[in-house]
Formats: sequence, structure tokens, C-alpha cells
Amino acid sequence: MHIAVGSDHRGLELKQAVIKLITDAGHSPQDFGTNTTESVDYPDIAQKVAEAVVSGSFERGILICDTGIGMSIAANKVKGIRAALCYDAFCARRARQHNDANILCLAAQKAGAVTGIIDAFFSTDFEGGRHEQRLNKIKALEC
Repeated sequence: MHIAVGSDHRGLELKQAVIKLITDAGHSPQDFGTNTTESVDYPDIAQKVAEAVVSGSFERGILICDTGIGMSIAANKVKGIRAALCYDAFCARRARQHNDANILCLAAQKAGAVTGIIDAFFSTDFEGGRHEQRLNKIKALEC
């Protein structure tokens, strides 16, 4: 799976660990920045990753900032993105099963749980069924 990955300066260290995790799992990540600890504006990174996912060049994305909240808000402004902030594996599974989330947002402050969260996000399929109707309602909100 091709995965777009990005972080702000607060998420840089976790992003580097995440890239190793997903590479070791057999996925192909591309780093969209940042690559320094100098302050950057997270919406710029979120936009790059979200547009890469929406374009179809990447199946999914991962965004990381201090809390994950800013990245989630910014990414969800891009039409076609369903970014989910997940602090545990249960939420990551549900984000995929029920919402067909295409971007996983992580908090640098919650780095200890990241392995299980990433595994759940990439190994879980969208269930469809009754969730398809709800997903269509979410998509209609973008119009």
C-alpha cells in the first residue's frame, strides 16, 4: 500500500518511527515533511498529504502533530478526506470499519500506543452495509 506521511515539527520524531513501522510492515511510505524541528504550520503539511490521498496516488495517509487535533481538522477540510484522530487501536479499527477513514491522525504525545494503532488502521477493511449509507451522508455534506 502507498502511504502519504506528514508531520509538523512536534511530530517529527514520531513520524520517523512511523515510517520505519510501515516500511517494516511492507508498505511504501512517502514523506511529505517536515524534516526539521523548526516550527512549521501544520495546515500546509495536512493539505499536501490530503491532496495526495484524494488524487489517488496514495491509498491512505498518516498525519502527526502534538495532539493530532490540528492535523485532523485541517485534513478534513479537503473534499474526499475522512481523517480520524485515533488514540488507540479500537478507534483506529472503528475508523476504518465504520467510516472508511483514509487518513490516520496521530498525537506525538501518545507515541506509546502507535504500533497497535497503525496495525489496526492498515489491517482493517471498511464494513460497508449500514455504514455505507452513513458514509454517503458524510460525503453529501461536502457539497
